Amino acid sequence: MKIHLFSLAFAFSALGTSAWAATPNDQHTGHHPAGKTSVPTTKQVPVKKAPSMARMDAQTQAMRDMHEKMMAAKTPEERSALMADHMKTMQDGMSMMNEMPAGGMQSMNGDMAMHHQMMEKRMEMMGASMQMMMDRLPAAPAK
Repeated sequence: MKIHLFSLAFAFSALGTSAWAATPNDQHTGHHPAGKTSVPTTKQVPVKKAPSMARMDAQTQAMRDMHEKMMAAKTPEERSALMADHMKTMQDGMSMMNEMPAGGMQSMNGDMAMHHQMMEKRMEMMGASMQMMMDRLPAAPAK
């Protein structure tokens, strides 16, 4: 009995709602000027121009070369002499990574292959940066 009453009440409420939705809402349309439609505007965020793939490859190679020089240094004096160049190379790498678009696919006009390639380059540069940070640590004493 309760189920029949519930079903009947639900049916009446559904009919009432559809009739209410079908009537035009003059209160809402009354405050819009005729012929004017407002289109929401979105603020355009300037997209950073991504560094070229060749430039990223060159920077990654420079970081790897600097790592090799640091590893080839035999004395603390040789390592100290390389520190200024090492820091400059690290800063250049970080600067380039900051130039890479953070907007994802929106900044690459939907080019999935370009997005994938850019992510690979960024990961390579991050790995090289981490290695260079490790190079700056003092040498671990031999046990």
